[in-house]
Amino acid sequence: MKYLFFFFYSVASFLIYFLAIPFLFLFSFKSKYRRSIPARFFLWNNAPLKPDGIWFHSCSFGEAKAIKPLVDALPQGSLRMSTTTQTGFSAISEYTEESRYLPFEPLLFFWMKPQKALVVMEAEFWYLLFALAKKRGAKTLLINARMSDRSFPKYQKISWLYQQIFKHIDEVYAQTETDKERLEMLGAKNVKVMGNIKLSTLPQPTKKLPKPEGMIVCGASTHGGEEDLILKAYLSLKEQEGNVKLLLVPRHPERFDKVADMTEAFSKRHGLSMQRYSENSEIHSDIVVVDVLGELVNLYAISDLVILGGAFEPIGGHNAAEAAQFGCKIISGKHYFNQKDIFKAIEGIAVVEASNLSRRLLQHALLKPTTLKHRTDISPIVESLREVL
Repeated sequence: MKYLFFFFYSVASFLIYFLAIPFLFLFSFKSKYRRSIPARFFLWNNAPLKPDGIWFHSCSFGEAKAIKPLVDALPQGSLRMSTTTQTGFSAISEYTEESRYLPFEPLLFFWMKPQKALVVMEAEFWYLLFALAKKRGAKTLLINARMSDRSFPKYQKISWLYQQIFKHIDEVYAQTETDKERLEMLGAKNVKVMGNIKLSTLPQPTKKLPKPEGMIVCGASTHGGEEDLILKAYLSLKEQEGNVKLLLVPRHPERFDKVADMTEAFSKRHGLSMQRYSENSEIHSDIVVVDVLGELVNLYAISDLVILGGAFEPIGGHNAAEAAQFGCKIISGKHYFNQKDIFKAIEGIAVVEASNLSRRLLQHALLKPTTLKHRTDISPIVESLREVL
């Protein structure tokens, strides 16, 4: 059964690839995919990774940043990196020149070189990635593994696929006991509960920004629909207290211009000043649209209160620990289902309905500064990887 599945899955992936080529060609002209699609689906400027290394695969910018403690614990020459997104690529490129976009599954037959280990972050369940890496001698690990309330029923419907995937994974490090139970129901073996590795070593400021006078509110990692909500809440606070500035940080670079245009129009309507951070990094306007990557932790360090995006819409939330390490007051929406374990590790987060954001922001004096209750020990993963070096 195992070999039959491998054969039919491989044939199906090749068929899907060839059928998708015309659509991929069209999508490659969009700025969001201009680099990733040619690299992933046509191997343009995407040479294979050198063999015999420790290969980390992560998807998003946040995931790529989260593996840094593991990266720092291993010999630099052993590092191999891959990702599927442009923002992820910008992060992994800081670790090693051996950083690539992960090719679409059937292309892995020609592209993948034998590695000592493959370490995959969270929920990147690519069957051929694990199967081929294992066949070519790699120890395979799934780390920071999670299975949210929202996702689990969908995974159960195609559990036959995940049972095959987990046959090729040697070790699984889950975030919580609930994640462990759900992963085992899908066929995972050798599952250990570790906690979220994003709580092991948090990113530190890369520079010290001067803190402007007055209160600083940071609308962090926002998605569509959330910026308008935050702007209206900020306006109410501004009218009440006067000396308040808003740092608005969209999650995805492809939305920078749209958010900046929307914010500029909002500012003009209400007589507020506005600037783009890329044009002037000195915070002097009422509202600053932060349209660059890698600055969020620097901004957290000077913020009094953080409105954390990704949870006022059903996105799943974002890492609150990065702001909590500075004792920021934090307000989040209720849709933080991908971050439950991190939220449990933080004391003081205010979770509100989107409709109540303005009211809670006006009552910010009643909020408590957040504190981290514990960190995550990643030494078992490090020891497992050092065994193959």
